[in-house]
Amino acid sequence: MSKALKFAVAEPSAIIRCGLLALLREMPGVNLDILEIGDMSRLAMLLTRHRPDVLVVNPASLGLITPQQLRDESGCERMRCVALQLAVTDSSVLQAYDETLSLYDSEEQLRAKILRLEGSRGTEPRQEPLSAREREIVVCIVKGMTNKQIADHLCISTHTVITHRRNIIAKLQIHSPAGLTIYAIVNKLVELSDVKESIGEL
Repeated sequence: MSKALKFAVAEPSAIIRCGLLALLREMPGVNLDILEIGDMSRLAMLLTRHRPDVLVVNPASLGLITPQQLRDESGCERMRCVALQLAVTDSSVLQAYDETLSLYDSEEQLRAKILRLEGSRGTEPRQEPLSAREREIVVCIVKGMTNKQIADHLCISTHTVITHRRNIIAKLQIHSPAGLTIYAIVNKLVELSDVKESIGEL
């Protein structure tokens, strides 16, 4: 038998948490080592201690914390984050997660998603998407604009531009204007004809 997938379920509602755990424990053909987390204030500490392969959590329970921030805080860089969708959730929020479990998923759908997560063990978690403002700044950078020009264009401070650029580097791990230009073209943020030679370094 393959090594058990370390699987954490973080949900403050006992009814929802226990219901999901019961389904997971009875699921055939899936080898899970399950960690139950009901106290969200201890989430990061418990993740650091147990280092699960997968975390299932309701995005609403995290507030403004993103999956990537949770990975960074807990030191679980390869942890897959799964959104437990209990209500309508903005698609831009769900994009940051590696998978979504819906309250209305059937047992077969749930099993298929768990098996998919088990098969992806050891691969890199999904890259956190850029915000709308960060995408605007990427476009400005690849068009060769300076920090001051970007600040004037977007009506924000130069300091804010610099902060956004640091966040972009952290999310994309791209450290040169040339690399950022390729990213922008591939992701259809700009047309090739719009791009001027980038100046300066990130």
